[in-house]
Amino acid sequence: MSWMWPKQPLSSFAANRATTDGLQARCRDCVAAYGAERYRRRQADKGKVVRERVDVPQGWKHCRGCGEVKPHSEWHRNASASDGPATCCKPCKAARGRVDHLKRSYGISEAQRDEMIAAQGGVCVICQEGPAEHVDHDHQTGRVRGVLCFACNSALGKLKDRPDVMRRAAAYVEGNLWNPTLVAQGVCRQPS
Repeated sequence: MSWMWPKQPLSSFAANRATTDGLQARCRDCVAAYGAERYRRRQADKGKVVRERVDVPQGWKHCRGCGEVKPHSEWHRNASASDGPATCCKPCKAARGRVDHLKRSYGISEAQRDEMIAAQGGVCVICQEGPAEHVDHDHQTGRVRGVLCFACNSALGKLKDRPDVMRRAAAYVEGNLWNPTLVAQGVCRQPS
């Protein structure tokens, strides 16, 4: 009994002028599979990690970050990508963006931020009420001071991190700063 190759249309073979029939001996799919396998083997010999190819249906894409196959609606557009969507899905991009922001802006990791929040008991250092969510840092030195709630963090920013202004604001709230003392009719003394 002789082996018979499955019949394929001539269009599945690439041109090769060196052969008598003008076509390659192997079909395009077999050549591509053989080339991909050789590429993987060469990269592995160099010590590089080669990702396995994942077959996905039309309109879907495999995320390198989470390893899931998701529809194109779960991806940001990327004009420079060959297939249109970005290289990772929206949730993975958002998570990576948070990590990159912490590292770039404050020089800390998510784990270090979480340790600071745990050490503070999960609440803002200043008001001791709001959830600790925003990393606070000294704008002069860049040193991270703690994790604050939104209100306290924005208040420090609006007071421009100036302790003298903060002291006057505290005195004002306590009613000590701008209560004039009546010395004589029409004459008031401001506290110093």
